[in-house]
Amino acid sequence: MDTTILFLTCVVILGVASIRSHLSRADRRAARVERKLDAVMRHLDLHEEIPGRDEILALVRQGKKIQAIKRYRETTGADLVEAKQAVDRLS
Repeated sequence: MDTTILFLTCVVILGVASIRSHLSRADRRAARVERKLDAVMRHLDLHEEIPGRDEILALVRQGKKIQAIKRYRETTGADLVEAKQAVDRLS
C-alpha cells in the first residue's frame, strides 16, 4: 500500500514537471514570435492600434505616466510590465 502511494506521488510529480516544462517552452516561443513581429512592424513603420491612444498620449504629455499605464491596461488588457513598456515607447 505504501509503495503504491509513493509510486503514484512520483507519477504525479513527474507529470506536473512535464506540463510545466511544456508551458515554459510555449511561453518562450510566444515571446520569440512577439519580438519578431515587433521587429517587422518597426521595419515597416507600422504602429499597433491602441484603443484610447489619444487619451493615453495626453496623459503621458501631462506627466501622468502612472495614469497612462493604468488606462493602457484597462483598454488593452495588458499586464503591468507590457503596459509600462508600451507607454514608455509612446513617450
